[in-house]
Amino acid sequence: MRPGLEPTRSDPLTSETVYPCPECQVGALRAANVSYIAPVHGRLVTVPDFPAWVCDVCGRREYDEAALAELRAMLETGAPPRRRPARQRPRPSLARPRPPADPRRRP
Repeated sequence: MRPGLEPTRSDPLTSETVYPCPECQVGALRAANVSYIAPVHGRLVTVPDFPAWVCDVCGRREYDEAALAELRAMLETGAPPRRRPARQRPRPSLARPRPPADPRRRP
């Protein structure tokens, strides 16, 4: 349930509860998974599939409070951020040169 607002109706097609949008007053906030992007300690943090409420008219996003609290708890541990190792790109072999291109061959 979305805290702070009372549901206005239930969508008859999806049986999903919807809430009025506090910004546009026309749309309905619906549960969705979105990308959450925010600066934390001078670094940009991106969390894919973050639970939020998104207005179907104006696009306003309100993030789930429980998920935000969990994210804050993880970020406040003081652990250094994990970085993905750089992707290794295959290097062309210098021992075996490429054959010259055949001008008669079509690409």
